[in-house]
Amino acid sequence: MGKKVKKEVEPPPKDVFDPLLIESKEVATVVLMLDSPEEEILAKACDAIYKYASKGDENKVTLLGLGAVQRLYKLISHENPVVRRNAIMIFGIMASNQDVKKLLRELNVTSSLLSRLVPEEDVVIHEFATLCLAHMAVEYTTKAQIFEQGGLEPLISLLGSPDPDVTKNSVECIYLLVQDFQSRAAVCELNVIPPLLDLLKSEYPVIQLLALKTLEVISKDRETRIILGENQGLDHLLTILETEEFSDLHVEALAVLGNCLEDADTMQLIQQTGGLKKLLSFVGVSTVPDIQKNAAKAIARAACDSENRKILNEENVESCLINLLEIDDDGVKVAASQAISAMCENVASKRAFGLQGIPQLVQLLSSDDEEVKEAAVMALANLTTASQSNASAVAEAEGIKPLVETLNAERHGAIANAATVLTNMAMQEPLRLSIQSHGVMSVLTEPLRSTSSQVQSRAALTVAAFGCDADARSELRNAGGLEPLVELLHSKDREVRRNACWAVMVCASDELTAVELCRLGAIDILEEINQSTARRNNFSEAALERLLDNNLSQKYSQMGYLSSSNVITDGFYDYGKIKPGVKLPSLEELSMQELTDRRAIIFVSTKTQEDVLAIEEKPRRVSYELATLSPLTSRRSSREISSVRKWKGKKEEEKLKEVAEILSEVQDEINLEDAQWQPPPDYMLMNYINDASKTILPLTTTREQVVALAQFVADKMGGAIERDELHNFSWELHISEIEFELKSNVVPIGKVKKGTFCHRALLFKVIADRLGIGCSLVRGEYNRAWNEVKLVDDSPQGVTGLLLPPQEYIVDLMFVPGFLMKQGSAEADQYKYI
Repeated sequence: MGKKVKKEVEPPPKDVFDPLLIESKEVATVVLMLDSPEEEILAKACDAIYKYASKGDENKVTLLGLGAVQRLYKLISHENPVVRRNAIMIFGIMASNQDVKKLLRELNVTSSLLSRLVPEEDVVIHEFATLCLAHMAVEYTTKAQIFEQGGLEPLISLLGSPDPDVTKNSVECIYLLVQDFQSRAAVCELNVIPPLLDLLKSEYPVIQLLALKTLEVISKDRETRIILGENQGLDHLLTILETEEFSDLHVEALAVLGNCLEDADTMQLIQQTGGLKKLLSFVGVSTVPDIQKNAAKAIARAACDSENRKILNEENVESCLINLLEIDDDGVKVAASQAISAMCENVASKRAFGLQGIPQLVQLLSSDDEEVKEAAVMALANLTTASQSNASAVAEAEGIKPLVETLNAERHGAIANAATVLTNMAMQEPLRLSIQSHGVMSVLTEPLRSTSSQVQSRAALTVAAFGCDADARSELRNAGGLEPLVELLHSKDREVRRNACWAVMVCASDELTAVELCRLGAIDILEEINQSTARRNNFSEAALERLLDNNLSQKYSQMGYLSSSNVITDGFYDYGKIKPGVKLPSLEELSMQELTDRRAIIFVSTKTQEDVLAIEEKPRRVSYELATLSPLTSRRSSREISSVRKWKGKKEEEKLKEVAEILSEVQDEINLEDAQWQPPPDYMLMNYINDASKTILPLTTTREQVVALAQFVADKMGGAIERDELHNFSWELHISEIEFELKSNVVPIGKVKKGTFCHRALLFKVIADRLGIGCSLVRGEYNRAWNEVKLVDDSPQGVTGLLLPPQEYIVDLMFVPGFLMKQGSAEADQYKYI
């Protein structure tokens, strides 16, 4: 037998470490293991960290603090697929934490993640890489990074992935990216529409929803809508709306369709295929407020195009919108009202809404929801613009009171549009009077003080619309509305300033309001506006002219000119020339001042207290006398008028008794109104006017009347003066003696017996205005003034039936009283200046 040989076992090499199984319960230890060069340890450490991070946000923060993110970042590009996969899985779930997300952005992790979205990579890597990108794409800076790094193309390619998680994450990431306009334009070029439409057929609702949301965003661009139509996208959307099973997607599908309806071509296509009718029918039967609201919003956007409005009107969209006003949801009411506003640009639609929708809109003015109120009144504003029938329909629906109340609403838009509706209604006198009876002018004082330029502008325009009525002006004046109106003249907003000028022009139609506006500084502001080429407007010039026309003392002192239409009345005074911006003191203030060495202030007054109370004793003259007492009693109340009407069926004695009672009441009112001050009566002027009436009015021609009046005035003011003796005509001494006698610089014109150019021209104008002789009054330099009259010359000799145009003449009141000098002639210029 052979001898057995024993084989010896070789010992292991001294430099090889025996395998060691480590069990660690400390996360910090596992994080340190991420630095290991061994792939197996890296894979297992990543797996453990993934499980730990999945348990909650606190664990993610802990890992962040231990430096796990930086270590993992090195591993997402590891050559070992398992290590790479596990590291990306951790990033996918940790990226939901805000602090982790911030660090990932600083590490520029998006570039590495995008490089992993290639077809040869594991589907799990695709899932968690897209999940991480979706978390990070919420931030604008990350959106920009992904776009710049070309991330859209690989994301779009993954929309066709067989894995639903990859698809979901990819479409969500794309949805977030297209919020930025650069990505929105780029996805169309990358042909994103077909894969998105395919996702609408997905069995997963969340994928369908994200696809619709993405389509809603990108379909805001016209190019996308065209591509969507070319790919039968409208059919896909209508199919979703018609399918009850997809009811949870109806709101989003409707939003996409709404974007598509903005194009006239698409709208026409939908109408031709019957899709528009289906859409409106679907909205009509739906009971979901969000669907109804989005549908109304879609109609509103589509109605921005005139062709679309025409198509919508053909499909009777008005009935659909009116029905939506009845829905018990404020959001739906707001959207429907806004759609009605948009559709009002179509005349046929405006007419249709006027017949059916106005009562519902008026009811919404009483809503507790301010947004509903604002939307409803905006619709009414558009409906009543350039439509008298709709304005009348608002009144018939009892809309006046709620509209006036809306002027006190919280929202500026509601106030502005309420003012617009009232302005539109004021174009019809019966409606204007009805609105005025609700105290609209008093209510407008607050909108005039608004901080909103839109409210200020509309309120001023409304004041202009109602200010044509004397009672309305009085109401505004008594309510303190003139002060904020004048303040608006300072506005830097062009429209506000223009409308304020318009309102001032209208309100200055009577003397009381004009004087109050002047007191508030309106003239100074208007002059400043008119001196600026950038700020002035037609209404600023007209407002200034109207103010001065109703405050002739200011006009003559400031402008030195009164036209033939500027009739001088009691209370007028010649203060002398003043510079622009200087406020003219009132006659009352001037009369209270002590005598000074300044020029005399000549005033006109032909009224006595007895004139106010004078009345004939004969009963048949009672009503006439009451109507013609004086301007002071022309402001009688309706109570007095109604009392006068009751006299007809009473006996003479009862009439006289009632006359006495009413006169007593009138006298009380006069005493209250005019207790402040009245200029003393100028009896001599009264005699002048009376004498002139008897001697001059019987003359047959205007020329004869002008000549006779000139001679009359000269006779009362010291007679004719030789030109060479003018310097010896001591009129200054005479005026000073009167001032000393009266202990005042305020002098009645009838007391002047020696008058120079300025006194004679003023007296001529005063009497001419009373006699109905048209003439102007012009102030010159150095106490010069003259009157201009227009007369028709006789036809040339031998020519009959020829009507010549009137010629302007200067009337000589000083040297040859009654001599008429043709305007522009040498003798006229000599009279005015030498």
